[in-house]
Amino acid sequence: MAEKTVDTPTTQESQAVATRPEGTRTPERYVTPPVDIYEMPDGLVLTADVPGVTHEHLDVRVDRHMLTIQAQADHMPAAEPTYREYELVNYFRQFELSEEVDAEKISADLKHGVLTLKLPKTEKAKPRKIEVAASS
Repeated sequence: MAEKTVDTPTTQESQAVATRPEGTRTPERYVTPPVDIYEMPDGLVLTADVPGVTHEHLDVRVDRHMLTIQAQADHMPAAEPTYREYELVNYFRQFELSEEVDAEKISADLKHGVLTLKLPKTEKAKPRKIEVAASS
């Protein structure tokens, strides 16, 4: 499974954005969530850290063998913070899936800020044991 991520703007693009007039909204910022990928006999398991994300603000989709994880963290604190060292941001990451992954059977679970995706292999890609007949 090869990873494809969104390109970051170049320095010239960043400077061009800085010289534009201020808009009515701040631009959305995305970070790449850290992931772990494990290969199991039946497929792959991908875990991604997405703290502050709820089921309602999580979008996981597959389109043309491209797995996309996009999530928005909850930015609404109960009160205005007096001091802040950590701010929740939005997440975005993409992976190119091989033909061996059965995209129709992908399942996802979000628990305590950890997204777990199960990417099963297609039947033809799964290893199978060949029985050997004993002859006399």
